[in-house]
Amino acid sequence: MGLLGDILGKLTGGGGKSSEVVNVIGALLQSKELGGLDGLVQKFTKGGLGDIVSSWVGTGANLPITPEQIQKGLGPTQISQMASQLGLSPEAMSKQLAKILPGVVDKLTPEGNVPTQDVLAQGLNMLKGKL
Repeated sequence: MGLLGDILGKLTGGGGKSSEVVNVIGALLQSKELGGLDGLVQKFTKGGLGDIVSSWVGTGANLPITPEQIQKGLGPTQISQMASQLGLSPEAMSKQLAKILPGVVDKLTPEGNVPTQDVLAQGLNMLKGKL
């Protein structure tokens, strides 16, 4: 998982708001309300973004996502809550998530499937110590 921490650090550019965004993403992925990574994938799929999120989980190239699609996938309430935690506007939060989330999901699913919640929680806890 040290390698995952290094990769995520590179994805975010390290330090500052980017590491805070990764912490918020970690909290999002561990959220019981959302249902973890599997819940996130389902939420995007139900929002009509299944092809995009499936590309992040799969072993091929990741399809890009726009900030508007992030807002559609997560919903305005979730985006606003995350943005307020970081002192960002919902638009800025969506832009950060569009930039970072595909790579995070991709790296958390290296074998092309969603890991169990226990494995995900362990990985995210180890990641927090690296940022």
